[in-house]
Amino acid sequence: MPAPLKLINTTPQLPEDADAVVIGGGIVGVFAAYYLARRGLKIALVEKGRIGAEQSSRNWGWCRQQNRDARELPMATKSLDLWERFAAESGEDTGFRRCGLFYLSNSEEELAGWARWRDFARTLGVTTHMLDSAEATERGRATGKPWKGGVFSPTDGTADPASAAPAVARAILKLGGTVHQSCAARGIETEGGRLSGVVTEHGTIRAKTAILAGGAWASCFCRQLGIRFPQASVRSSILAVSPGAIGLPDALHTAAVSVTRRGDGGYTLAISGRGRVDPTPQQLRFAPQFLPMFARRWRSLAPGGLEGFRSGHESLTHWRLDAPTPMERMRILDPAVDKATVRLTHSRALELLPDLKNTSITAAWAGYIDSTPDGVPGIGEIAAVPGFILAAGFSGHGFGIGPGAGHLIADIVTGDDPLVDARPYHPDRFRKAAWGKVADF
Repeated sequence: MPAPLKLINTTPQLPEDADAVVIGGGIVGVFAAYYLARRGLKIALVEKGRIGAEQSSRNWGWCRQQNRDARELPMATKSLDLWERFAAESGEDTGFRRCGLFYLSNSEEELAGWARWRDFARTLGVTTHMLDSAEATERGRATGKPWKGGVFSPTDGTADPASAAPAVARAILKLGGTVHQSCAARGIETEGGRLSGVVTEHGTIRAKTAILAGGAWASCFCRQLGIRFPQASVRSSILAVSPGAIGLPDALHTAAVSVTRRGDGGYTLAISGRGRVDPTPQQLRFAPQFLPMFARRWRSLAPGGLEGFRSGHESLTHWRLDAPTPMERMRILDPAVDKATVRLTHSRALELLPDLKNTSITAAWAGYIDSTPDGVPGIGEIAAVPGFILAAGFSGHGFGIGPGAGHLIADIVTGDDPLVDARPYHPDRFRKAAWGKVADF
């Protein structure tokens, strides 16, 4: 079943022109459009399905610095401030709060890794507290178990996946931008070698800038333009339970299961890293680049089925601009839930936190987490198509760093001083040859 999501009414009339068109209404796309609109640009946001309906509403809701890649940490830190500032600026509620994130472990190796990250994070001014056995056991008393240690990151927090992207979309409308749902972008037009418009199923919007924030669809879209962007998706299944448990942490991670308090007082339950790998033509194409990552994660990944083929988001076909595309046939990626994972997740959660026995399962859903080979997003203008900016491959981290990514994209478009150093994110790091000149297209 679909993940819980708040729906919004959006702009019925497609504009003839815009300063920039944002393709994709997930959390990164809406924040990019929001920050561009705040700078006075005329913005059109186009989404093939519903705002936030794919992975942006299917994640845990964590907004964290803890255990971030060194390249992502500055953006994660900035994003926490931007989550708070957005509410004050817009009057919209994303459900964000700095409740702190709590980690428990009985693995000496895992604790040592967290301690090393703590030492690194201190050099960047990030606060995280290592907990000894007594502290971890006391803070984790809801488990009723002893623990060797843990981590508490007090400045991290959570936002509500069901309401965050729709809230930002409403803010875009307040700023005079337009938001178009059930409006797939089919491709782009160019003039003099530069982007000159975005072709949608409802017409063409003239613009000199387009931002592709297409999530799991991004690589397939790039392929239409002769751009090679390595991307692979893993199908992840999680569930929600009703209110009723008392005394649980707001956000708790263990190797067995992770638990997050929802806005309605219930909890989201998930097993970190666990998923199904649904083979697709695109995944086979990029297999050499992703084999190292899959090899590291082999204990938590299992072969999937034909979900990916049926979804069409990793197709290698080329489509026409004057006919329906795979995105119009699959408006919202809503893959089948892995029932075995849901059962395992629930049983582990009940074992970890006995008070969850006072709750019942209210929903379960799956989503595709799109990744890059190094687990860090690709953000930057593509030299072969001036005016075309890619923002994809967030590798399961996009929700938390969505505000920072959106701000950075706006900085790139307007030429302002970047929020963070943009160079580590540029998609050029993935290329084996010049963009548009790779032999295996």
